[in-house]
Amino acid sequence: MKADPTSIPSRHDGPPHPLWLRMTHWLNALAVLIMVMSGWRIYNASPLFDFTFPAGITLGGWLGGALQWHFAGMWLLVINGLVYLCLCLSTGRMARRLFPVTPRGVLADARRALAGHLDHSDPRRYNQVQRAAYLFAILDLVLVVLSGLVVWKSVQFPMLRELFGGYDAARLIHFYGMAAIVAFVAGHATMALLVPRSLLAMLSGGPRPPRSDKEIAP
Repeated sequence: MKADPTSIPSRHDGPPHPLWLRMTHWLNALAVLIMVMSGWRIYNASPLFDFTFPAGITLGGWLGGALQWHFAGMWLLVINGLVYLCLCLSTGRMARRLFPVTPRGVLADARRALAGHLDHSDPRRYNQVQRAAYLFAILDLVLVVLSGLVVWKSVQFPMLRELFGGYDAARLIHFYGMAAIVAFVAGHATMALLVPRSLLAMLSGGPRPPRSDKEIAP
């Protein structure tokens, strides 16, 4: 099978995960954890459905405390997320690592993954399932932030509120967006445990790329 040229490391690349990427990745993870756990406590104060989350997995202790944690996590996510996106775009990393991605490619790589035929030896190469998952996570977090603005400041963002179909619809979208990112994190963490080299690369940066084109395997 012919290799995807966009996923083959360049000799001009740095390590698989440069320091700025690792820092923003872990800060994003912290922000999401804070927002999810505090969000569960906020949800418990006015449930959408016939269930609540156990107090032991929530953050804030009470509604006011949970709101303070939630807003702190929101600002961390927004600021750090913008830094991450700007660096990904300016360095060309997003174009190299996350594109191209097609439905056919995602299905093909998903079948290979289920059959145990995907190669995870090079952390620089993202298969199309990974690319689709990472792009989904980025878009979902944007949706969560925007719907959260409507829930938080509905009167101040009337146009945004109308785009989401009103306050109640925005609250539902915010909840489902949260559920989607929790599912992504669970799957992401599971894959990191199944392929420990990917976790080690995100902690240490991973091995540096070959210094010459001859060192790059075909």
